[in-house]
Amino acid sequence: MLKADVAVIGAGAAGLSLAHRLSGHLPGVPGDLTPSVVLIDAPPGPLRPGPRTWCFWESGRGRFDAAVRSQWRHLRVRPPAGPAVEADIAPLRYKMIRSDDFESLVSRDLAHSPNVRRLEATVDTVEEIPAAAGAGARVLMTPPGGPARALEARWVFDSRPLGSLPAARTTLLQHFHGWFVRTAHPAFDPGTAELMDFRTPQPASGLSFGYVLPTGPHEALVEYTEFSPRVLTASGYEAALRHYVADVLSLPLGDVEIVAAETGVIPMTDAPLPRRVGTSVFRIGAAGGATRPSTGYTFAGLQRQTRAVAAALRQGRRPVPPAAHSVRARAMDSVLLRALDSGRVDGPELFCRLFTRVPAVRLLRFLDGHTSLLEDLAVGRHAPVGPMLRTAVELPGLPRRAFI
Repeated sequence: MLKADVAVIGAGAAGLSLAHRLSGHLPGVPGDLTPSVVLIDAPPGPLRPGPRTWCFWESGRGRFDAAVRSQWRHLRVRPPAGPAVEADIAPLRYKMIRSDDFESLVSRDLAHSPNVRRLEATVDTVEEIPAAAGAGARVLMTPPGGPARALEARWVFDSRPLGSLPAARTTLLQHFHGWFVRTAHPAFDPGTAELMDFRTPQPASGLSFGYVLPTGPHEALVEYTEFSPRVLTASGYEAALRHYVADVLSLPLGDVEIVAAETGVIPMTDAPLPRRVGTSVFRIGAAGGATRPSTGYTFAGLQRQTRAVAAALRQGRRPVPPAAHSVRARAMDSVLLRALDSGRVDGPELFCRLFTRVPAVRLLRFLDGHTSLLEDLAVGRHAPVGPMLRTAVELPGLPRRAFI
């Protein structure tokens, strides 16, 4: 029987971040408050996601800057027609991390940590241990090619994706397909990230946009993204991305080398996502509500969660993961999701209006949930007030339904 103070299930962004924050090699950490940690990673296969990209914004240096592939001070939003909206976000920087770079950075640190052990196994079940038997939880798992094993831990933090979404009043999917491209001739402005380019055909429900993160004059991540109720087929994503690259960005496809590709689906839902699922078992990351429902950004929210959990463990407190986003932020997101899904609000017009009329730094702080009530109201007055108010009034009466 393996034993540890903490078991972390899943070695994605949330699991790796928590293990890193608990690793005993960090300076200034008393030895008697350094918990023993077992990080359980899924074996290669369908349970382990492929390489992906995480983006966020922050000022100054960050904890994981060594894994940042590129960062930008300027953002651009393009309406369906007309001039682009340019934004200088200093002192913030929009940062991009590739998951393989992040995993390499954290793995190097964990390899020198005396209190973190990594295992590769498929987790089968997690069960509570009765208080009379010592409290905690037991993780039953199967290593590749080996017999089943059990791990007992005082606390378990599960970062695996949910098998199904809880019932919600509104659920949209942020789904995307992107290419890492290299061009024969200079084609990109490496100083500016194209955050939302709405010069794409808009779906019947929701919205779509292009997304361009240049890493040099010849290289960029180019994505096609939709907020809509259903994903596309593989051929549908290919067609949409080819149209965006060739017809919108005017890049000859014969001049474009596709170096790598990524595809993803992020639920945007007002469903409550419980962070505590047992006396000693918690969810973190996207499964624990770290995703901002109105934007799909997750990395910053899971850093807030894991930082708070690590601090609680080191101080001997009950390590319940905090909500990554405030009640007020989640309420505003519920209104926006419903307004987009119902068609009351034109998504491209709304986002372009906000970036045109609200100072960029304030808007990013708003999207990250770091603004006061008065600042939220100041941002909200630039949204279509009538449709938003009608949506807010109808929300309490809407039933929560399972997402199918």
